[in-house]
Amino acid sequence: MIAIVITLAAAIYQRTTGPTYHKKFDIDVNGQTYKLDLVRSIEIGSNDPFKLDIDDASIEARLLWKRYLTNDDYTAVDFAYKQKPVDSFIMNKIFGITEEQGWFADVPDQPAAGKIQYYFEVTDNNGTKTYLQNEPIVVRFKGAVPTYILTPHIFFMFFAMLLGNLAGIMAIFKHNRYKFYTTLTIISFFIGGMILGPIVQLYAFGEAWAGVPFAWDLTDNKTLIAFLFWLLAFAMNRNKERPVYTVVAAVVMLLVYSIPHSMYGSELDPETGEIIQGWIQLYLF
Repeated sequence: MIAIVITLAAAIYQRTTGPTYHKKFDIDVNGQTYKLDLVRSIEIGSNDPFKLDIDDASIEARLLWKRYLTNDDYTAVDFAYKQKPVDSFIMNKIFGITEEQGWFADVPDQPAAGKIQYYFEVTDNNGTKTYLQNEPIVVRFKGAVPTYILTPHIFFMFFAMLLGNLAGIMAIFKHNRYKFYTTLTIISFFIGGMILGPIVQLYAFGEAWAGVPFAWDLTDNKTLIAFLFWLLAFAMNRNKERPVYTVVAAVVMLLVYSIPHSMYGSELDPETGEIIQGWIQLYLF
């Protein structure tokens, strides 16, 4: 039960953090407060426009965007108030939602791992207000990943964490089955992180592996670190019981999963067209 609780907590944390999930932002328009979900990740070719979820057709709104980390001038795009079909099996069949309405603006697709930054303006009865100009939102573009690849990748990653948590807890209390679950953990993690993970990366950003020794993508590197610790735990427990290695591997995995997904992930250099990694820019810019 402890292992399940830890895994569910990690899943919720991963689903609500990181630089690619929608940014929550409150805005007052004509005396009413709207809670916006501002996009920070777009699938190339999805025709998924930028949206302001404001149910007030009397206003005007503009989106201003430019390529990330460039000296480009901002390009202004008017939002249009309209209804748009919702292309989602879950929303259509389970929740009965087939369309949505609000203010939409289109921005040209960028190459895989390309980024743009944007802010917006809203004009209501009280005048024009500018939002997020000093802290523009960054959006990363990615290629489409087939469901038959993405779904098992997600499943095996969190199944591996469940098994790893269980193995670590068993190892703490020296339960005689901790070695068995250590083995299952490394198998699941190998499938989810070392096989399916690079395939997902290839579809999304055009590179199967952007970690050590080729580059410094944090997502790839943290997966590699966790896998190596589980490999060590498996090796050290083959001929002799050494539960401390399984405990350490479980802790390392927990720390790895506590790093928000896609943080300092693959990024396209707008000048060279090469994939670079965000964390390097902490030192360069």
